[in-house]
Amino acid sequence: MNLAATLRRDEVTLRPLRRRDAARWQHVRRVNADWLRPWEATLPQADEAVPATFGGMVRTFRREAAAGRSVAFALDVDGVLMGQVTLGGLAWGSLRSGYIGYWIAREAAGRGVMPRAVAMVTDHGLGTLGLHRIEINIRPENSASLRVAQKLGYRREGYRTRYLHIDGDWRDHVSFVMLAEERPSPSLFAELQRCGGDRDAATSPHRYGIVRDTGGQVPPQMPPHP
Repeated sequence: MNLAATLRRDEVTLRPLRRRDAARWQHVRRVNADWLRPWEATLPQADEAVPATFGGMVRTFRREAAAGRSVAFALDVDGVLMGQVTLGGLAWGSLRSGYIGYWIAREAAGRGVMPRAVAMVTDHGLGTLGLHRIEINIRPENSASLRVAQKLGYRREGYRTRYLHIDGDWRDHVSFVMLAEERPSPSLFAELQRCGGDRDAATSPHRYGIVRDTGGQVPPQMPPHP
């Protein structure tokens, strides 16, 4: 199973990352380093499996997609790379689940881009790929990312103590979930548009009971920044 696909809606395009994206990707990561650092996955110890170059990262992404284990999408806004969305940790058989992680450049944040991108990947996973369950795990301090899950109507499932190594330490995360039968018809993207970009406000704004605000995490598969 090869998960690679290109998804397009309005000005948002999700596509496989390419080697020729190197200069733009490295520029975006460099100028947004301080913006992204508090939410970045880090390694508690050295891991030789993590690629050291951009080219190695792209090759790893291709292998993982071809093996049906994960797919990393470049996030383009009006044709310009602005971030990344990963559908990873994929398990098939009787589980059929995965998680979504993401990051976006500061200049593209706050414009409704990421909720639409995550809706597109959710539709791809629960619809096209036939997954049963998708998780988004978010640090409770990351209010922007929490709002992405809330706007899409992901259901808060629980609190995971010291769940992922983020920004140099093990951090707690809030876990949000959507099941295939919870995805609106005909698509989550269409429902998001119908609700004016916020399913949570249009349905039940207090259903999650969150006391602190959000952010999805991306696996530590990034090469060093130049």
